[in-house]
Amino acid sequence: MPPTDASTAAGTEPATAGPPDCEDTLDLRLPDELVALIADCGGRTAPLTSGGPAAPDRTNAATEAETARGDLLDHVATWGPATTDAGVFQLVPVCLDRDLALISRWMNDPAVAAFWELAGPPSVTEAHLRPQLEGDGRSVPCLGVLAGTPMSYWEIYRADLDPLARHYPARPHDTGIHLLVGGVSDRGRGLGSILLRATADLVLDHRPSCARVVAEPDLRNTPSVSAFLSGGFRFAAEVDLPDKRAALMVRDRTLRAVL
Repeated sequence: MPPTDASTAAGTEPATAGPPDCEDTLDLRLPDELVALIADCGGRTAPLTSGGPAAPDRTNAATEAETARGDLLDHVATWGPATTDAGVFQLVPVCLDRDLALISRWMNDPAVAAFWELAGPPSVTEAHLRPQLEGDGRSVPCLGVLAGTPMSYWEIYRADLDPLARHYPARPHDTGIHLLVGGVSDRGRGLGSILLRATADLVLDHRPSCARVVAEPDLRNTPSVSAFLSGGFRFAAEVDLPDKRAALMVRDRTLRAVL
């Protein structure tokens, strides 16, 4: 279970599930840059900065691969964008051919590497990504695209099916978040909290069976814990994990309107 860091990055659980909240759905037109980003992998992939069609192709390779694996996370590729105070934000499932070099560069930032421990050649990052991409769909690695620009890396995963579940009282469909913010200029200005809230709400909006979103940042990483608190999570407990002592952070469906 990779660590989450909100100082470098964006910083990765008890309440009873209630009925899903009703929220307005905005009819958003995606920026051309984002449309290009979520185009098919392999052969038809456009450069990250190129233009693209007027609307995302819901039959793209990422969606098809996720559908073939099952719906353990209710098809992250189809969740669509969210509006935030920082701009339009969307989770775009990773395509190795397109995204490996970018994610590997982020992993080699010393501030990120201190927590994720994936510094090295691209093959190190690939070895971390490929099992998720070729697995059963219980963990979906994504780029976080803000206002048309890829600027963060996310893992949305089934915490109740993860080794993390051995270390806290997991509930069915608990959904976990790992996050790093790639660019130094995007850190330390509250952006992590904005995106954590938006992403947790995307999970709750699109996963009606999920009563809570969880995270487990390193307890020593106080900026990360602070980002989760500002992003609508609550501190639930300290937990001893194999690689760290973590702060168990929870965003509850029943409390999302007040936190």
